[in-house]
Amino acid sequence: MKIYQNLKVNKLLKIALLRREGKLAKNGALVVKTGKYTGRSPDDRFIVEEKETQEEIDWGNVNKPITTRVFANLYKKILSYIAKKEEVFIFQGSVCANNNHSLPIEVITEFAWQNIFSNHLFRKAQKGVRNGERPLKILAVPGFKANKDDGLHSEAFIILNLKRRVILIGGTSYGGEIKKSVFSFLNFHLPRKNVFPMHCAANVGKNDDVALFFGLSGTGKTSLSADPKRYLIGDDEHGWEKEGIFNFEGGCYAKCINLKKENEPQIFAAIREGTVAENVILTSKGKLDFSDSSLTENTRAAYPLTYIPNSYPVGKAGHPKVVIFLTADAYGMIPPVAKLSLSQALYYFLSGYTSKLAGTERGVKEPKATFSAFFGAPFMPHKPHVYLNLLKYYLKTSKAQVYLINTGWVAGPYGLGYRIPIKLTREIVTAVLNESINKASFYQDPLFGFLIPKVIPKVPKEILNPSSLWKDKRAYRNQAKMLAFFFAQNFLKFNNLPTELRSAGPKN
Repeated sequence: MKIYQNLKVNKLLKIALLRREGKLAKNGALVVKTGKYTGRSPDDRFIVEEKETQEEIDWGNVNKPITTRVFANLYKKILSYIAKKEEVFIFQGSVCANNNHSLPIEVITEFAWQNIFSNHLFRKAQKGVRNGERPLKILAVPGFKANKDDGLHSEAFIILNLKRRVILIGGTSYGGEIKKSVFSFLNFHLPRKNVFPMHCAANVGKNDDVALFFGLSGTGKTSLSADPKRYLIGDDEHGWEKEGIFNFEGGCYAKCINLKKENEPQIFAAIREGTVAENVILTSKGKLDFSDSSLTENTRAAYPLTYIPNSYPVGKAGHPKVVIFLTADAYGMIPPVAKLSLSQALYYFLSGYTSKLAGTERGVKEPKATFSAFFGAPFMPHKPHVYLNLLKYYLKTSKAQVYLINTGWVAGPYGLGYRIPIKLTREIVTAVLNESINKASFYQDPLFGFLIPKVIPKVPKEILNPSSLWKDKRAYRNQAKMLAFFFAQNFLKFNNLPTELRSAGPKN
């Protein structure tokens, strides 16, 4: 067996092309196809149930248990599978741009392009860091498929062994499974150290004012955080501790369906030599066709953070001044922007209302309204109060103002209304960040309770009021009551919450 360890990206790129793992686009990006798994497979994700961790895990449909016996059997099979391969690729790096919390990782992959992906998404090994952390090992072998005797859901699997710090990924070559499995481990590991792990992007202005952008895939956190007038700390995963915030990763994993240079110039420019483009279609002339969704809506590009011209290489900054919750509302009810009180911030954080967009998970063909606690429930192993209490503590410590911004539909639900243009959302975000939004007068939404600005510069007045663009006002009221009911029903699953938190939601 030939083991390629810590090769540079240009060498890995040559190997990937020689092995015919993908094709080279005219701009130098490596285009790969991930087969039938073009998004995450949440039904195939498991956590090993052990005495040391079982009381801490929020077991259920998201965090599904498997036995140590099933894990050990698969681990043995995978090691045997790897031993028979002619070539294996190893990336040794780290996560967390904070020496106090830096964690060494080792990613063992079957394909060279997966190793390039890991090079881009994770950080280089931290020299001189002595925090005593054992490394996290990830084995990603798409060619190994589980069978009916392995006791799993299907041929694909993502298994986290939190005690042994081992992650097994098989049967799927979708790169996001590597990224999000590491994120899931950190979301278990860091709260034990009083660090708040967040599914959010972060940037910082010239005056050191930090902003956080929470949101699930497709809500715009990658696009909106890549602001030419600010410095990008990271586009997806961060921690918040006593000194401020820090990036977990060293790269970006941008959704690029219908990507246009005029709308997202920085992301467009970052897709170049060395970038891994997943499931993007090549034209006959070798150009990337971002409008072609014939393989999936969930086309992706993985590139290092340094490909963004105004990135923030140090990867950490102070406490945020502004926290933004992004939602892609498929019902057309949530205003483009609303100001939240502390109780409302906790309520909407725990609700995590948004819409799953096409392709981000298997089986999702069109926007589907959902509640995903913490804007990232699929990756949060702990029980809800752990993340909720950490948010409350750090919001109080920082005195950050929280806003809810809708990047979804207005003038009607999906199919009748239209999605808010990203240019208008950018103007709203700008008004939030430069605090010009505070010059506006606000009114309280009678149903949802949050505060809505009446005017924002460069944004049409009528779009700020959710009901104003609906032709059928009765249909609007019925839809609003229905969504409020959904919020209330979703909250029934949470136990032992204080009264002020439950009362911070919509009045149904």
